[in-house]
Amino acid sequence: MNKIFLLFYLFIFFSCELSDKNNSEVVFSKGFYFKKYVPKKTDLKISRSDYYNKFYGFWLGQCIANWTGLVTEMDKIGNIGDIKTGNFYTRDDWEGIDQPNIWSKKPFKIDSSKTIDFVFKNTNEVWGSDDDTDIEYMYQHLTLNNSNILTASEIREGWLKHISSKEENYLWVSNQRAYELMERGILPPKTSDMNLNEHFEMIDAQLTTEIFGLYSPARKDIALKMSYLPIRTTARNNAAWISEFYVVMHSLASKVDKNMSLKNQIFWLSDESRKVLPKNSYSSKMYDYVKSKYESNITWEQARDSVYYRYQVQQKDGYNMTSKNLHCNGCFAAGINFASSLISLFYGEGNFKETVKIATLSGWDSDNPAATWGGLLGFMIGKESLEKIFKRNFSNKYNIHRTRRNFPNNGIDTFENMALQGVFIVDKIVQSELNGGISKSENMWYIPQNN
Repeated sequence: MNKIFLLFYLFIFFSCELSDKNNSEVVFSKGFYFKKYVPKKTDLKISRSDYYNKFYGFWLGQCIANWTGLVTEMDKIGNIGDIKTGNFYTRDDWEGIDQPNIWSKKPFKIDSSKTIDFVFKNTNEVWGSDDDTDIEYMYQHLTLNNSNILTASEIREGWLKHISSKEENYLWVSNQRAYELMERGILPPKTSDMNLNEHFEMIDAQLTTEIFGLYSPARKDIALKMSYLPIRTTARNNAAWISEFYVVMHSLASKVDKNMSLKNQIFWLSDESRKVLPKNSYSSKMYDYVKSKYESNITWEQARDSVYYRYQVQQKDGYNMTSKNLHCNGCFAAGINFASSLISLFYGEGNFKETVKIATLSGWDSDNPAATWGGLLGFMIGKESLEKIFKRNFSNKYNIHRTRRNFPNNGIDTFENMALQGVFIVDKIVQSELNGGISKSENMWYIPQNN
């Protein structure tokens, strides 16, 4: 069955199109097998066409936020010598001059932006891949053409095929170590074994696995099943639980009450996803602490400085990265970046621009929280809303070969095609894993609810 899917989906890959100019109906793969299904009253109905638009918004929102956040990546990581503030950016630095990061004395890391501001690609340009989008792109390609639940061998084969070992491969810390272990023949989840991979507490899995939540709309149980091994390719313990938090948020975004304001939707999603964090973990305590700071009505800068002081200076709640004397004081760690991401999520209150601005200015590995929330909010509001927010059209082209290799068309893809592939994956998952159904006449998914 997988070979049949591969042939038909590859055909669509090269010839994908919508069935009409108004995007009212998204095509089905030729040869897709429809199982007979009798809808239940309790099933959640989701339009495939709407989901296509949301998938497009996911990729576009991620790219906008990723490249905006890259302007300040590792500029401000918390100066332990400055007990009071940690020497971070504030809201007044938006549209100001970008300052050097930890690797360079020169600012202007992104050629197109000498200032801290949104980074766009016009319709005649191409978005470049980065580590916040490229492994997710790879996992989408692998899930489309392999098992619904990727196996350890499929993950390893995909990493070795699509990631280079001879030149710059845009991998860091735990991703890089996992890749080296795969080259030695070691399979996930052993690639995140703390005895083999000392970077298992770093941020890597967050960047690469959120998209699995979108493949299982409204069903976090299957989303967690699909993402379990990809997450544990590079992460364990808190780093893995934090990644699951993001996966659940993306899955439940299809279930949230759309009658609520975006702000209330965001808080419902985050509170529901908080349940995946073990009670006594530092990640769950970080969530509660950051939310309490938001609810106390202090500014986001004060909340961020408080996070820095509590977790990097005082090492509270079991977060002891500072005592480990790691490079850049663990600036790539899952924990501190999780706390930082929650600041932008809460204080952004569902506003795309404000969320990405705060994420970009909050410090540490700033492009990662920016990209995560840019993707989620882009999915929730869709392509057209992003265009209205910024009053402009964006490039729809994406170059995966900036950072990865061995993809069709010399690595040049479109958001239309990437969104369509995502919809095709959901087609498979709805029938095979969710035990739901698809209405061809209505262009709808019927998704059974298990809670």
